[in-house]
Amino acid sequence: MKLHQQVIQVKTSGKCLHKITSQVNDVVINSGINTGLCTVFILHTSASLIIQENADPDVLADLSSFFSKLVSESADYLHSAEGVDDMPSHIRSVLTSTSENIIIHQGRLWLGTWQGLYLWEHRMRSHLRQIAIHIQGE
Repeated sequence: MKLHQQVIQVKTSGKCLHKITSQVNDVVINSGINTGLCTVFILHTSASLIIQENADPDVLADLSSFFSKLVSESADYLHSAEGVDDMPSHIRSVLTSTSENIIIHQGRLWLGTWQGLYLWEHRMRSHLRQIAIHIQGE
């Protein structure tokens, strides 16, 4: 069994979903692993990872709108040291995911036709996010 680990950086542009499928798939291809499992883990507590539809941008807009209503930025949170979006970002991260596991098939991420991997930035301002990728297989 072969193992490969790499960290990629993604510069976000504030609160939105950033498609990272191709960056992660490039790491898989460069690993030389043909069949296995890819774990993608974000090294932050105010952003998250999701697998979601990659064809209709309305899906992503609706998800963002729903989360804005679900987790208010105007609530009276105790934790607000980094701004009004800080605690809501932590809550949104808890409600989504900090990691995803994706099967590797024929040397590539095995995603459905309409699936894409996204980094979901929950903060208002841009950040440089670190994403750890662990690949194992043959």
